[in-house]
Amino acid sequence: MATKVNSQLTEVTIYQAAEILGLSPDIIRRWEKKQLIRGKPSPQHQRLFDLQELSRVQNKYLGKEPNPPFQVFKNQETEYSIIELFSGCGGMALGFENAGLQNRLLVEIDKDCIATLQKNRPNWQAIHQSVSEIDFKPYKNQIDIVAGGSPCQSFSYAGLGKGFDDIRGTLFFELARSIAEIQPKIAVVENVRGLIQHDGGKTLKVMLKTLENLGYKPAYKLLKSQFLDVPQKRERIIIIGVRQDLKMPIIFPQEKNYTISLREALKNCPPSIGYKYAARKQQIMELIPPGGYWRDLPIEIQKEYMQKSFYLGGGKTGMARRLSWDEPSLTITCSPCQKQTERCHPEETRPLTVREYARIQTFPDEWEFAGSLSSQYKQIGNAVPVNLAYHLGRCLIKMLQVRGE
Repeated sequence: MATKVNSQLTEVTIYQAAEILGLSPDIIRRWEKKQLIRGKPSPQHQRLFDLQELSRVQNKYLGKEPNPPFQVFKNQETEYSIIELFSGCGGMALGFENAGLQNRLLVEIDKDCIATLQKNRPNWQAIHQSVSEIDFKPYKNQIDIVAGGSPCQSFSYAGLGKGFDDIRGTLFFELARSIAEIQPKIAVVENVRGLIQHDGGKTLKVMLKTLENLGYKPAYKLLKSQFLDVPQKRERIIIIGVRQDLKMPIIFPQEKNYTISLREALKNCPPSIGYKYAARKQQIMELIPPGGYWRDLPIEIQKEYMQKSFYLGGGKTGMARRLSWDEPSLTITCSPCQKQTERCHPEETRPLTVREYARIQTFPDEWEFAGSLSSQYKQIGNAVPVNLAYHLGRCLIKMLQVRGE
């Protein structure tokens, strides 16, 4: 029988939760550290947890509750249109299409990414060109949403508030220029978690101020992919700006109270190409248990494998890392076998394959990737998870629909 929770309580402290569920506080702390549950501070400076979420995780580990199934979400097409810059191999574009948005234009400078887009969606207008070379004026007032994920770049702060003079020469300048020329109802900026602290928080401040200067009301939120139907612990910051002449609420995806395990994500995954370990590394990785890392090795092998890193500080928890079946994957990077961010299969001693990488990013199995093996890994590792973009897209559609009511 699954653990029942007190329906009168919704948020509890760690000690209340431990007493109600019969758990030790250390287990709850461990779940939060593994990003399987979410805690938040209370006015009394205590961590608060969703009791229903805790109960679900407990029952999942006890085998009393079925694992939520892996699926790529899809909805009916709407009338709303979008242009995306820096589109990569199509994670955000596909998620937006699945949500019901119409992709009118995608811009990407990487030739393999463009080949991937053209192979899978020949009907999309995907342009292999630098954003700086494109005139967006013909799209003015014709597009509902402009989106893009430009890389973090420091700006000039001498005149903070001078508009384009602060950001000229950066890729964000080109995204801002497209917004200025198109005048969409909604502007969306996607970036890594590091944007929040990049250059002491100044980078984010300039981006928000730029959107305001362009006539948009911005808001931002850090989204955790593992709570949005993505079997991966991956955080992304999303900025949404609404044109100031419109009465439109800003709506962000509401995180779920469950996660998708790697076991569910890789179930019946098609075989595909992938990297192989060198002989000695294969022998060393054989010694790592599921969910383990370099500290699970005998001490002499730790020193051999880690070399100088063995004597440095820090946890180095990504090194010699084997994933766990029963949790979402760790964040995947541009390669599954980089020494700092190893992503070994939970059971077989090998790096994750291309198709396994794609499953973890919630690409459908029929989505094919162009280019060399290293290019395919890089494209997938840099992508926005498809299901994350789906949930974001559904919110953008709801915003546009509320405006139309």
